[in-house]
Amino acid sequence: MYIGIDLGTSGVKVVLLNEEQQIVASASQSLPISRPQPRWSEQDPQDWWNAVDTAMLALSQRTDLSAVKAIGLTGQMHGATLLDKADNVISPAILWNDGRSDVECAELEQLVPTSRQITGNVMMSGFTAPKLKWVAKNQPAIFSQVAKVLLPKDYLRLAMTGEYGSDMSDASGTMWLDVGKRDWNKDLLNACGLDLDKMPTLFEGNQITGYLRLELASHWKLNTVPVVAGGGDNAVGAIGIGLHQAGQAMLSLGTSGVYFVVTDQFHANPEKAVHSFCHALPNRWHLMSVILSAASAVDWAKNMTGMPDVATLFQQVEKNTAYSEAIFLPYLSGERTPHNDPYAKGIFWGLGHNDNAITLTQAVVEGVSFAMADGIDVLHETGVKADNIALIGGGAKSAYWRQLLADITGKTFEYRTGGDIGPALGAAKLAQIALNPSVDIVTLSQHLNLESVYEPNLVKTAIYAEKRAKYREIYARLKGL
Repeated sequence: MYIGIDLGTSGVKVVLLNEEQQIVASASQSLPISRPQPRWSEQDPQDWWNAVDTAMLALSQRTDLSAVKAIGLTGQMHGATLLDKADNVISPAILWNDGRSDVECAELEQLVPTSRQITGNVMMSGFTAPKLKWVAKNQPAIFSQVAKVLLPKDYLRLAMTGEYGSDMSDASGTMWLDVGKRDWNKDLLNACGLDLDKMPTLFEGNQITGYLRLELASHWKLNTVPVVAGGGDNAVGAIGIGLHQAGQAMLSLGTSGVYFVVTDQFHANPEKAVHSFCHALPNRWHLMSVILSAASAVDWAKNMTGMPDVATLFQQVEKNTAYSEAIFLPYLSGERTPHNDPYAKGIFWGLGHNDNAITLTQAVVEGVSFAMADGIDVLHETGVKADNIALIGGGAKSAYWRQLLADITGKTFEYRTGGDIGPALGAAKLAQIALNPSVDIVTLSQHLNLESVYEPNLVKTAIYAEKRAKYREIYARLKGL
């Protein structure tokens, strides 16, 4: 069997996978978040470790773990975990959704004018590099003690194995990695006052990085099994649902919306806020467009209209046959792709006397779909195309929304089930891949169950194209207001 550990922002999830890639057991533990100032978001790495320990002990109490062969790691990306020479944590970890370092983003791009070509990304405050630039400027006493900078899941690796290691996919989100060359970039490190000595060793996601400490193995009732590199949550989540070959893609409708495509070479479109990262397997990369409010915007509409639940909301919308001109811009938390605009706002436009709770809700669902279509289009501007698109996530449970996405984007979607377990499944799969080097990765990376296929109605696609053109013009005209 194989264990996958996912260090999320709101909690830790641990899954146990057998050789047939069936989930045998799982355990989870919630995590607190601290927001001591506006735009700040922090966690105590000790809370991460306590949550992992609690979840692993719960797993070991319910299941015999003596057959476990390896452990894979995944988790939230971009977090800055700062250690001194004795491996003590010297400040709270600054998380991916912390927005304090926007000034430092501009400074870093000025210091390294080729940063977008090196990393494949526009510098954003969510990434790790500007966080360290901020610490150097605002907390010099802390910065002077920094001996190692680790990403969140890699702090767990250190606690489990005593090794400083990271993987290509997670390291891509630091803005210190040359994503095309899959190696640390000295110019970007130097711009933050860092050098290679302060960085962990890099591995591919399916490589062994160390072995579980003897005392910890005894504590968790395991053998001293290998700990595999793993990867960032999106890349490893893609491995979990079977995305490992160039041209495979997924559209994930969670709190945020993610369009993810695997490639076999480095591509980029940083000017449109498309992310370009290494994948969690060798000789693979991925492109990713992200909208910040997807299913969360629909949940907001549910609360605003007083619907009892999202399922009822979609039933009411599907029954509605009256046409409405209402258009919704779903920028409730600003927007990332394609605008990279933290100041963008949510907007209703085109309301009339006949609009009501149902037509407004319909506009919200359409608006999120328009935003996802924008993300798909700017990603495809790189020349990368998707052979098939798997549709996953909580929002994808609505058959109405699945068909609407096909109609608006003009793309065919495959609705796949079984991915609700999240990135922990992919982490366990990477552990299995690492322990079976002679087995073809295709065999160990099977797609999840295909439930249904959604083809676009091209007549509706043409109608929605007119409404989507207005949607895009509304943002352009109101930007900066």
